[in-house]
Amino acid sequence: MSEQQTPGNNGNRQDEVTHFGFRNVPKSQKAGQVADVFHSVAGKYDLMNDLMSMGIHRLWKRFTIETSGVRTGNQVLDIAGGTGDLTMKFSDLVGPTGKVVLADINASMLEVGRSRLTDRGYAGNIEYVQADAEHLPFPDNQFNAVSIAFGLRNVTDKDQALRDMARVLKPGGKLMVLEFSKPTNSLLSKVYDEYSFRALPLMGKLIANDSESYKYLAESIRMHPDQETLKGMMEQAGLVNCRYYNMTGGIVALHVGTKP
Repeated sequence: MSEQQTPGNNGNRQDEVTHFGFRNVPKSQKAGQVADVFHSVAGKYDLMNDLMSMGIHRLWKRFTIETSGVRTGNQVLDIAGGTGDLTMKFSDLVGPTGKVVLADINASMLEVGRSRLTDRGYAGNIEYVQADAEHLPFPDNQFNAVSIAFGLRNVTDKDQALRDMARVLKPGGKLMVLEFSKPTNSLLSKVYDEYSFRALPLMGKLIANDSESYKYLAESIRMHPDQETLKGMMEQAGLVNCRYYNMTGGIVALHVGTKP
């Protein structure tokens, strides 16, 4: 997750750079390039998730919900909520006296999520907000729980995003980060690499007519902090009792932290 600065010919520093997959891009351009990826895949997002994970993503999300401790009347923020898998479950848990905010920086994903949840009869306790995880448009101490599933690796400044997520949590509230991580077994890691860099782009081309977005997906996973590093970042953001749960051999991990 190294970042660097590119010196100009005149000695002045130009725009700082960060990674977009395996490439370095100016920080100011990363959000736009990530947005292009999700504009491209929004319509096939759920289908591709099922195919890529062979449906196991539903178990990862179920464990996240069970670990959240969310209950009736709570206020929940689902960042990078996309097509609304977690939002639906949170909506059921908080009931009519609670509220769930589905937030996503990408307008296409947010619209897919709104349409999907509306079609399924979800309305009264869900709010839709287009928002940047680094600059959340919510007051301090508002939410009992904040979740971000498969979204943190796309954020330009992850430390800033984690600090802002901690800011909007109520004292005692939980942050849950569900994200691809590092396999704990070397053999599994090799198999996973083959699958990621060969099968995913091919599936993306055949199903979504977009191999490049799924090539970026594989690369962005490799550039994401490992389990211990992310745990440390959450602690630096001011959260306590930080821990993580490896799933599917560490291919995915759920990180949980509490606001003191």
